[in-house]
Amino acid sequence: MTSPALITSVSADSLTEVLQGAGLRVNRSEQNSVVQLLSASQGIGYALRFGNPGTEAGHYVDFTFSCALRIQGELPAGLAEFWNASRRFARLSVQGEFLVMEMDVLAAGITLDHLRGSLELWDRLLQEFIVYLRDYSQRAAQLQEQAGAGEAVAPDTESTHA
Repeated sequence: MTSPALITSVSADSLTEVLQGAGLRVNRSEQNSVVQLLSASQGIGYALRFGNPGTEAGHYVDFTFSCALRIQGELPAGLAEFWNASRRFARLSVQGEFLVMEMDVLAAGITLDHLRGSLELWDRLLQEFIVYLRDYSQRAAQLQEQAGAGEAVAPDTESTHA
């Protein structure tokens, strides 16, 4: 039995094929001679940004999945930190007016199946990210309501003890 061939690097074209093979649309974008791939899953857009160059021109040994969501209003304190402490593989950060989830992928010395698995992991984390934001927002709203109700009750309680 032969071992599967190992990938030594990826290119915009090879990653486009992998994404399209998974049924995803892919658009190639170039700014200041920097190529990135744009795609979406679950209705959420994300980018694949290439990292360290490989031995061939236009090939890379790693890349990053990146999903940036514009922050509307104020983020609850600890949102990114709790995600980072409770999840593996993808990290959250606040970058200006964006909440950014990123996941690095090593693309050298792996099989095509491993690369597809990284895409599936990203898709799963993206789904969890959306649920996490929704649940975190709901919990924060509940805590604010409880705090507001506690403030309304406190003066009445204090006035009866006076």
